[in-house]
Amino acid sequence: MLFPPASCPRLVVKIGSALLVDPSGAVRRDWLAGIAADVAARADAGQQVAIVSSGAIALGARRLGLPRGGRASLEDAQAAAATGQIALSQTWAEVLAANGLTAAQMLVTLDDLEDRRRYLNAAATLGRLLQLGTVPVINENDSVATAEIRFGDNDRLAARVAQAAGADGVVLLSDIDGLYDRNPAQPGAVHIPEVAQIDARIAAMADDGSASGMGSGGMVSKIAAARIATGAGVSLAIASGRVDRPLSTQARHTIFLPEKRARARKAWLAGRLTANGVITVDAGAAQALAAGRSLLAAGATAVSGDFARGDVVTIAGPDGPIARGLAEYDAGEMQRLLGRRSEEQEALLGYAPRSALIHRNHMALL
Repeated sequence: MLFPPASCPRLVVKIGSALLVDPSGAVRRDWLAGIAADVAARADAGQQVAIVSSGAIALGARRLGLPRGGRASLEDAQAAAATGQIALSQTWAEVLAANGLTAAQMLVTLDDLEDRRRYLNAAATLGRLLQLGTVPVINENDSVATAEIRFGDNDRLAARVAQAAGADGVVLLSDIDGLYDRNPAQPGAVHIPEVAQIDARIAAMADDGSASGMGSGGMVSKIAAARIATGAGVSLAIASGRVDRPLSTQARHTIFLPEKRARARKAWLAGRLTANGVITVDAGAAQALAAGRSLLAAGATAVSGDFARGDVVTIAGPDGPIARGLAEYDAGEMQRLLGRRSEEQEALLGYAPRSALIHRNHMALL
């Protein structure tokens, strides 16, 4: 059994569209009933379970007769989501009720989990629902999300929900049983049972795209989700849902081991998918940040974006993004301070400066 209740008091399970909906757009009711029975068994053993469920667009597309599974255009996807979400939530309520469980629905957007205050509100709601013994069923609010401001797949949403819920583990049930060293359709592909660190070698194994053509994620999105989860101290497993009762079987899977659990603010920063600007730093500054130092103006070489003090910005070194943090100055002030030493800054700005462009207490390494 993946993540047994004794070692994982709170679990998030993500279910992909291809598992929940058949190619004709109908719910795979018998399979879903098995999932509900698994969740009930875990609840009886003391585990709290939240579900991130795909399927609204696929269900809505069937009811509206839309081509390409409702993904021919953003407008079609939004209309399909608005229609299918009712059917999806009703289905979950019915299968969970048959096992003595109460379903609760939460629809979120990227902004809900990127804005600090709204993130805390969502976390509080999730926590209370789980304490009350309900099974929250979460999905991205595709009926209002735009192409530019959305998660784009439920893998990363599941990781962010796990972070917000204070979960110990995430299971991504999919049409594949884990990570392979190459596309599993290729001869000689080797299954990877455990990943201790997501480095460039692991990232290179990802194969983009959804095998079913029904969902929006592939292995790239699953590894991105694993980065978010493990960075927040949460274990993440990729497992096949192409079996009955996948949460109660010991099927082959890949587990990504967590890093040390980060402080709440830093975990939120590391898990964000958007930023208001970018500060580029030299190699020396990048090394200092890796050692736990604050970002000083002397090591900054460029600033891009329009941001204010307190906004989230990305710090990029010579080899790419290395950290994310809360800006201590706005973009214009930072531009004037680039490369300057601390003793020069008061004369440049006309007031006593703060000690760093981004303080280490408000920064999370990526």
